[in-house]
Amino acid sequence: MKKITYLFIGFLLFTGIVYGQNNPKKILFFGDSITAGYGLEEEQAFPALVQEKIDSLGWNFEAVNAGLSGETSAGGLRRVDWMLRQDFSIFVLELGGNDGLRGIDLESTKQNLISIIEKVRDKKPEAKIILTGMQVPPNLGPDYTTEFREMYPEIAEEKNVTLIPFLLEEVGGNPELNQADGIHPTAKGHEIIAETVWDTLKPILRGLRA
Repeated sequence: MKKITYLFIGFLLFTGIVYGQNNPKKILFFGDSITAGYGLEEEQAFPALVQEKIDSLGWNFEAVNAGLSGETSAGGLRRVDWMLRQDFSIFVLELGGNDGLRGIDLESTKQNLISIIEKVRDKKPEAKIILTGMQVPPNLGPDYTTEFREMYPEIAEEKNVTLIPFLLEEVGGNPELNQADGIHPTAKGHEIIAETVWDTLKPILRGLRA
């Protein structure tokens, strides 16, 4: 009888392990062309590079690239309900850059980003949310440039989400790390972005594993 009991317990443990391996916790990268890896192969975009870092540690997480080139914060707000149909444990929000390049009213952009965060919280209250800060070129004027940069930490504080201060740290404005348009990072640029994201993401993943 004991042997049967031990075999049954062993079976439950084994199936639990296999189930966990086959159902990794998902990290949803929701953004624009930066997330999508515009001009590159998908495996060169930073979400895929983050996945490589996860795999190297043997951690059971899956990076899902939900980037869409040209996406604005308003477009993201319209699209997010569809994306929230899938399960995920971490939501990385990378939007607003296209708003800035188009000179869109910042109050509108801010409210769109807040609304996306609120939708995520309503649908997945237990999910961790990471907001990636962006900056815009100074051609729209110093006031707009400053207010745009400060918008992200303001949102992060207001909605109590984790902030990556500037996603393109060491990449933005560097011609050697950007494609000919001066906006979209090269493969090497994405490697640096992946490191920037990983610095924030790794301790969160470690906490979820614990």
